[in-house]
Amino acid sequence: MKALFYDGNLRLIQIDKPRMRKGFALVKILMAGICNTDLEILKGYMNFSGILGHEFVGIVEKGPSALIGKRVVGEINIPCKKCDLCLEGLWRHCRNMRVLGINGYNGVFAQYALIPVENLHVLPHEIADEEAVFVEPLGAAFRITEQINFTGHEKIAVLGDGKLGLVISKALNFSNIAHVLFGKHEEKLSLAKNWTDVEFADNIEKYDRHFDVVIDATGKQSGLQQALYAVKPEGTIVLKTTVAGKISIDMSTATVNEVTIVGSRCGPFPKAIFALQNGLRVVDLIEDVFDFDDYQKAFEKASGALKVILKIQD
Repeated sequence: MKALFYDGNLRLIQIDKPRMRKGFALVKILMAGICNTDLEILKGYMNFSGILGHEFVGIVEKGPSALIGKRVVGEINIPCKKCDLCLEGLWRHCRNMRVLGINGYNGVFAQYALIPVENLHVLPHEIADEEAVFVEPLGAAFRITEQINFTGHEKIAVLGDGKLGLVISKALNFSNIAHVLFGKHEEKLSLAKNWTDVEFADNIEKYDRHFDVVIDATGKQSGLQQALYAVKPEGTIVLKTTVAGKISIDMSTATVNEVTIVGSRCGPFPKAIFALQNGLRVVDLIEDVFDFDDYQKAFEKASGALKVILKIQD
């Protein structure tokens, strides 16, 4: 099979299909999305070596009979289920965690991938393949609604009008959570005006200690500093940004203003699927679709763009 392999260099190679294992399914990958995390891995994030990719839709080719032929998406975390954190129910924070295409496990930029059966979710027919690629980032966006008890009275800001920031904004809008999206790109903010209020990031200086909740989806090391400026005393910052390298920041503002900082990662696939099935539209967030062989053009375009999708096979 063809697979997109990274070991300091990104290249398309021919390798054997994954061998079947108990508790796993062999999934024929139809489409896969390029995420900012994939781009950060190319800069050294997680020191990953292997097949990239974690946002996908595919068809089960081998596995439990009830799943064969089903169109599926899949969660990215593969916990050991044996460590103390797993046994406490904190399996998303397993001490021995492997993560699809990110940490210790091959991803889905390949014609086939071996995915744990328990990670798979069958898709309803109403959701197109292009939309299904968004289930994983949408789940991560809806995770915020599990972590923060929104009452409807908060002033909320989302920082960043990139792929993740726009998906978060869409998820909040679907959940009837009013917010302001801050960004640097006129065309992206013009798009977001269709569902929420927007502001240019340069105008954040007008919002000194203004927001009850600030969600950092900038993908930049400077995002946390901006969030600390904009959040109210005793307010909450939700961190969605993951970047290669370490962030140097003066945290005294967080201490003095008694700010709560909440890390936020993966989230509920069923809620994301429900949203896509019930009116949440994401096709306007697709920048382009490339054939698998054109992966170089796809990655070049993905930087700073909306969602770029690889069509792996029909």
